[in-house]
Amino acid sequence: MYRSILYLLVAALPAAVFAAPTQNCCQLVDSNIPGRISYPGSTTYNSSIASYYGDTERELSPSCIYRPTTTSEVQQFVQLVTTGNCTNNQFAVRGGGHTYWSGAANIQPGITVDMRVMNSLQSSTDQKIAGVGGGALWDQIYPQLVPYNLTIMGGRIPGIGVGGFATGGGITFASREHGFSCDNIVGYEIVLANGTVAYASASSDPDLWLALKGGSNNFGIITRFDIGTISQGKMSYNLVTYDYTNASLQAQANAFSNFMNPQNFDKSAMMGVFLDYFGGQLSLSDALWYIQPVQKPAVYNSFFNISSANVSVSQLDTIDKVVEKFGEDIPASVDRGFQLTFSFSNPDAATYYQLFKIWEDAMPKLANVTGMFVEFLIQPQPVTNGTNLFGLQAGKTDDVMVDMTSAYTNKADDALVAQVLTDLVNQQKQLLQNGGYLIDFIYLNYADISQQVLQSWGSSNVAKLQAASKKYDPSGVFQTQVPGGFKIPM
Repeated sequence: MYRSILYLLVAALPAAVFAAPTQNCCQLVDSNIPGRISYPGSTTYNSSIASYYGDTERELSPSCIYRPTTTSEVQQFVQLVTTGNCTNNQFAVRGGGHTYWSGAANIQPGITVDMRVMNSLQSSTDQKIAGVGGGALWDQIYPQLVPYNLTIMGGRIPGIGVGGFATGGGITFASREHGFSCDNIVGYEIVLANGTVAYASASSDPDLWLALKGGSNNFGIITRFDIGTISQGKMSYNLVTYDYTNASLQAQANAFSNFMNPQNFDKSAMMGVFLDYFGGQLSLSDALWYIQPVQKPAVYNSFFNISSANVSVSQLDTIDKVVEKFGEDIPASVDRGFQLTFSFSNPDAATYYQLFKIWEDAMPKLANVTGMFVEFLIQPQPVTNGTNLFGLQAGKTDDVMVDMTSAYTNKADDALVAQVLTDLVNQQKQLLQNGGYLIDFIYLNYADISQQVLQSWGSSNVAKLQAASKKYDPSGVFQTQVPGGFKIPM
């Protein structure tokens, strides 16, 4: 209870309270760890800010940016900012910087820790474990493993950071065989709130190891992820577009419902159904991935055979090249954005069709929003092995996840976009609830800060997060001094 009250008090303090101590802390870190601090106006500072995916993070101006290069420098930083007057200073930790909402991985005032220099890859002698730096981007790592016909469970587009992705779960091409990215992490090197370095694994601090599998930034700064490698040669990627008609939507609903039927489960097949709205136009497409070297897998025949199907991309290549190709259709950055997510068990085709039409009927409400883009993505949920705190049934193959995401130009439209998308998502969830399909789980990496993510994993798992926080961060540094992210309900 004390920590809950403390968090509320700190969160309520005006920014001015932190401004002067933050500047002093920037100078303190700079004097103790020379060459790692950059200030507003410098090339390094400006480049770091410009690299955030969305304007909601780019518009924040931290008092300074700290770019560590070693675990020791992360350790020194934590020791400095958690003692003396610096305890009134707040800080943020960033990797790829892809989260939409403001303050997720940036701060104003305060110090932003930009981890991206720590991007090394060190494989074990037997190549079964890849030790990946806490600030690496997945597309930096993939090409280094390709020559060995190996990969790890990472992002599907360029620019995604290992840190946020893996600590929030992580969905990728092989997720129907190997689960979430975090299910495959065997160990974490982490700097704790007291400035010590710990190594969390199934045999060393196993409660912390489990808490980090979805627990986001609540326990420390992770400086290395030890990830189990998987064999991976060439894989296929087919992008199929369709005429946006009721007939195509019905065919898509039939095909996807059948695809998700456990009797048709293929662990090598991962896909996404994309309904897009842009420039006042509606479009429909499928991204069909297969982690075996099969150009057009039979499991996707019902999609290839839809009457208006047009295969615009048909690629058989290594994972790094597939990520590069798929990323060509994803903007490198956006202005404004809003995103929501929910999950459900596979329903009948009629329910999918209703979900499509609820989305379609809402789009005219956004017709006057400049630069409006809305994407309604339906995809299989990872088949987890249960080594996380998500509260999901291990081995379940017929759960589905939605990513409702948007991008647009002007901040003045924030409230309208959020309201329209929230209303349509609530309508979709009510439909699924009425049919008995909706599940509680909310996926952290697709969620807006307004969603009750950690609570959706169940009270027993929240209790494990709380216990780990009290054990490894008894003063609540990563609950109060690091205000961004989904904080543990105390």
